[in-house]
Amino acid sequence: MLIIVGFIVVLLSVIGGFIGSHGKLGALWQPYEFVIIGGAAIGSFLVSTPMKTVKQTVSATIGVLKGPRYQRQSYLDALSLLYELLNRARREGFVALESHIENPMESALFASYPSIRKDHHLMDFITDCLRLMIGSNIEPHELEPLLELELEKHHHEVMAPAHALTKVADSLPGFGIVAAVLGIVITMGSIGGDIAQVGAHVAGALVGTFLGILLAYGFVGPLASAIEARAEQDSRIYESVKTALLASLRGYPPKIALEFARKTVPSTLRPGFTEFEQHIKALK
Repeated sequence: MLIIVGFIVVLLSVIGGFIGSHGKLGALWQPYEFVIIGGAAIGSFLVSTPMKTVKQTVSATIGVLKGPRYQRQSYLDALSLLYELLNRARREGFVALESHIENPMESALFASYPSIRKDHHLMDFITDCLRLMIGSNIEPHELEPLLELELEKHHHEVMAPAHALTKVADSLPGFGIVAAVLGIVITMGSIGGDIAQVGAHVAGALVGTFLGILLAYGFVGPLASAIEARAEQDSRIYESVKTALLASLRGYPPKIALEFARKTVPSTLRPGFTEFEQHIKALK
């Protein structure tokens, strides 16, 4: 919602300032400038971007309008699930978790957290990490680089839409110049004719430069930054899972391991110590 408000503020500020300076709004209506700049930007985006990233960009653009993917309850559910898994592993051994992680969709533990079960990436990350802890005598210092590598790969994938849009934003001023040059070419062809017509062609050419810069710095660039910020925030839940599992592997009891994980949750979404303590007691 804040993004839409920001876009409206940009439009009102630019157009309002133009009208307030006695500009004629009709002079800004140059549909073919939009065709040149928008078409060239979309075409270059399709040329330089794999189809998977194109789909991710569309999805990320829609998603950023909805806000962060993981809310306060999402973190509470993830920490609670980890507590139940680690608590059972502490009582019965990690082998007791084998049936749950091999068939998480049929597990009674995972069934209590439908939001986690629907998130295949997060569930796969949790089960894959636990599978490593069960199937080998891996040490914490050996597991940590593997988890870091997995998180780095995930970070690279979720950042791809933001990087793609940033490149589009960088190219828009250039495409604005292309539109302006084409407008000047048309203007030169009309020299000697009606002075009002020549002036209209010059105005159209300048609008091309204006549109390229406005779209780059007023819309596409900020949208790319918003997608990047959302991806950064959404990746924190994976850090929390990694922290909890590594702490457990180092021998810390589940409550302490989960307290380490709670500290990695963004402050605006982090459950309070007392709140989480009471929630754990309710699980017991």
